[in-house]
Amino acid sequence: MQSPQCITHRHSPVARRDPLPSPVTRRALTALLAALALSLAAPALGHAETSPGSNPNNYECSGGIAAGKAEPGSEETPVKYTFICNGQITGYQLQTQIPITGIEGSPVVTNYAGTPLSDSFSCSGAFPGYAANCVGSSTREANERITGQFEIGWKLCTEPRVDPLLTVTYAYSEKGVITQAISGPFDLGRPAGCPATAASGKNRLSAYQGPEPSKKHKRKKRAHKHGKKS
Repeated sequence: MQSPQCITHRHSPVARRDPLPSPVTRRALTALLAALALSLAAPALGHAETSPGSNPNNYECSGGIAAGKAEPGSEETPVKYTFICNGQITGYQLQTQIPITGIEGSPVVTNYAGTPLSDSFSCSGAFPGYAANCVGSSTREANERITGQFEIGWKLCTEPRVDPLLTVTYAYSEKGVITQAISGPFDLGRPAGCPATAASGKNRLSAYQGPEPSKKHKRKKRAHKHGKKS
């Protein structure tokens, strides 16, 4: 039986949160945390080999999120996430578009049938923040199910709803040299079980961002220059 999991969190009422970082700051933070996940994952699996037939830079992962289990005394909203990948991983990152206020320290790893495994991950991050990093000794085979939990500062079904992106890492030894691989991002989607809104059916990777920039102006400019030369 799995022992109770602890969530590290810092209570901070939503109304008093500091202003959110700019998009540039968020991108920089995401890049920094992703690099940290890779560097921490490497020594954890210096002896491992890649899964036969799997390219660790091109894994396929899928999963979703739903309501989590509230911690006693916590005023934050728990969000449960679950995902599987078609190859071994040594670490992963969850990146959200709204602040995370806490993260479960030790996610549960099971096989596809749901039997708990000894494989483990340890998660940490700076909260409130937009990403959480989890590193471990590695899953042992493909399609192991990883289930964890993080917290947000408002109700699960309140818009904008949290929609985390998942990036996974794998570090292995190839001819005595530590090699690092990364796959993703994969969109875990919006929370299951919430009533439909105008934003339902969309996610961060498939949402319409507007038409691609027109190239007509560029073509006209080139034609004009060509006319001058002639």
